[in-house]
Amino acid sequence: MVKRIGIYPGTFDPITLGHMDIIERGAKLVDELIIGVTTNIAKSPMFDDDERIAMVEREVAGIDCERIRVVGFNSLLVDFARDMKAGIVIRGIRGVTDFEYEYQLTGMNRQLNDQVETVFLMADIELQPIASRLVKEIAFYGGPIGKFVTSAVRDDVEARVRKLGLRGGRGEG
Repeated sequence: MVKRIGIYPGTFDPITLGHMDIIERGAKLVDELIIGVTTNIAKSPMFDDDERIAMVEREVAGIDCERIRVVGFNSLLVDFARDMKAGIVIRGIRGVTDFEYEYQLTGMNRQLNDQVETVFLMADIELQPIASRLVKEIAFYGGPIGKFVTSAVRDDVEARVRKLGLRGGRGEG
């Protein structure tokens, strides 16, 4: 029997409850789930690579699954998948905009390596609005983010915002 290895890639800047939902559900579909933490060159991360890897490791440690591991990577996803011997990429979809982007990305990845299949998981209806980008924006303007991330991640984000400085505050503008 061939071991089914899946990758759930992302920047996880920060990891949200939506990410955690996809991790928990994705882990049930494969024999081993590798959470690939990468830097998207189109984004400016709040946390550096090592901080994000440590954050994801801490958060997934609470999942009752011994088949999950966290690996940082800085390459094309298809190359990372090949290096990890993974044949499945798991992607979370929140809505139509996500699907359009992921559909295009999947097509490009298939052109680069047709041995890797992509599986889309719809986000839980209550978690669909959550996006790391929005969590950071809310935090930078002094808003509450506790509904979107774990308490440990909330503390990490709030500490980083204190270090970097608020961009506004409640009641302004």
